[in-house]
Amino acid sequence: MLNVEGGNMALSEKLYALRKKSGLSQEQLAEQLKVSRQAISKWESGASSPESDKLIAISHYFNVSLDHLMKEDSDRPEDTPQREQRGSAQVANHTRRSVGLMICIGGIICLMIWGLLSLLDPTASNQISESSMITIDGNGVYLFLCVVAIVVGAVLLLKGPGKK
Repeated sequence: MLNVEGGNMALSEKLYALRKKSGLSQEQLAEQLKVSRQAISKWESGASSPESDKLIAISHYFNVSLDHLMKEDSDRPEDTPQREQRGSAQVANHTRRSVGLMICIGGIICLMIWGLLSLLDPTASNQISESSMITIDGNGVYLFLCVVAIVVGAVLLLKGPGKK
């Protein structure tokens, strides 16, 4: 009856496909949207259409845009690669931001530990300084690494989405 993957789909078909994909009965969806089962049946058969507030509730419930629900051509097969690219770009952007946040927080935590050690146990600062094989003392190296981690994390976190 339906071609969920492509082709022109009316609102009634999209609603049916979304409900089936979610494994819901008409009664379960009606309960979620606070309408009768008969209303869902009429919407899916094309006998009537949901009012705007119910369209918004449907889009929120299924996490789809109103454009997706209302436009008959929003499921064209040629749109799929663009949607997949947007999806993968969003995942990459989220991953980059997560890594940036972790690096930034890690640098801040290390900097705080170093500061606390320097205040509470000045001999620990001397031990760090003596353990370094670089001519800059260990405290300088440690401080430099903390600042680099914070800067790299902040750059990853604040960098805008990649170019398309």
